[in-house]
Amino acid sequence: MYAIIETGGKQYRAEEGRTIRVEKLPAEKGEKINFDRVLMLNDGNEARVGKPYLDNCRVEGKVVANGRGRKITVYKYKPKKNYSRKQGHRQPYTEVLIENISV
Repeated sequence: MYAIIETGGKQYRAEEGRTIRVEKLPAEKGEKINFDRVLMLNDGNEARVGKPYLDNCRVEGKVVANGRGRKITVYKYKPKKNYSRKQGHRQPYTEVLIENISV
C-alpha cells in the first residue's frame, strides 16, 4: 500500500516503514506529523485518485531528523565585464519515517 502526498509544494510517494525527505517542516526530532493532503491511494487492488485530495485519508509519520542537503554552487559570470559571483546553497530538509496510512 502506498500513497502520494503533497507537502511543501512537492509530491512524494509514501509507503509504511520507509523514510522520505521533505521540505523543512516546523517540527523537532521525535514529533508526530500528519499529512492530510493525500492525492492518491493505492492498496494493491485499486487506486483511488482525489479531486484534488482524498477525503478521510491521512498519512502519519514521525520526524527522524532535520538537516541540510549537499552543497550546490551557483556561479554567475559575464565575459569582458569583470563580473563574477560565486555562491553556495544548502537546502534544509526534514526526514520523516512513515508509520501509518489510514483511510
